[in-house]
Amino acid sequence: MPQLDWLSSLLKMITVTGQLEVRCAYGAPWRVAYGQATAREIPYHVVLKGRAFLEDPEGGTVGELVGGDIVLLPHGSAHVLHDGSGRAPAHTYNRVGLTGWTVSENDGTGEHLDMLCGRFFIGPPHDRLLRDYLPTKLLVRAADGNGGEGAGSASNHLARLVDLMRAESAGDKLGGYAMLNALTSALFTLVLRVASESAQAPAGLLALAGHPRLAPAISAMFGDPARAWTLSDLAELCSMSRATFMRHFQDRLGRSAMELLTDIRMGLAANELKKPTMSTETVAESVGYQSVSAFRRAFAQWMGMTPGQWRRLARSTLAEA
Repeated sequence: MPQLDWLSSLLKMITVTGQLEVRCAYGAPWRVAYGQATAREIPYHVVLKGRAFLEDPEGGTVGELVGGDIVLLPHGSAHVLHDGSGRAPAHTYNRVGLTGWTVSENDGTGEHLDMLCGRFFIGPPHDRLLRDYLPTKLLVRAADGNGGEGAGSASNHLARLVDLMRAESAGDKLGGYAMLNALTSALFTLVLRVASESAQAPAGLLALAGHPRLAPAISAMFGDPARAWTLSDLAELCSMSRATFMRHFQDRLGRSAMELLTDIRMGLAANELKKPTMSTETVAESVGYQSVSAFRRAFAQWMGMTPGQWRRLARSTLAEA
């Protein structure tokens, strides 16, 4: 079986939009605190110039970000960004441009920071899927142009995208707001691609996809989720014994292959149930369930509501939009 572009399949199933909210232009000392994000939101920060310290108030961990670093908080965790000096932050003042985002500046005269901050919005119910399969913090670095990576590498593509975001956010250009939101959506995909190609891919789906021996299994599940896959089938695709496959999959993902397959099936079913022409029976069959009652039980367990309740909720939400 040829290997599938699993990331495109995932993002085709999940609706992700992006929004740039603030461009921070600070001189040290400075400090910005972010509370827990609301459901279905993923905060992001792009350091264009200078450095910032990212602090997790709950875990107490501190990490340094420098120019070219991009960090996503897939679980929406509360966090603090600061200059690392420990001094009281300088006075901050904001202005909103014609393009819709805020430029935040301060009176600090120390080391300069230029940073873009925004959010990704994940359509329900797939926000839960991303929380389950992405780490609490996802950090990647755009290429600086001086490394040995090829011109076509994901890191170089990411660097060019960030340069375009920098240029678009520098002034009130016609169509700038729409352009930056579109670029932000592309940013999400490129960050996941860069992370999955990294030798230090974070635990979860990105690490699994980067494992060459396990890649055929994840490709098969995304490519044909309705097929009655067994662990033996998937192990054979990866040229492993059933026990070895189960161990490697669990170690990399933190979840079993059957759990991932169920999440893919239920995520696709949630999308199909929104369509007026799709009956529950048709949806069940399309994701591999010959028994409608078995599908209803699985969906209710996964979603916390029946297929009919989800269908009505999704339609009412769409009508209110």
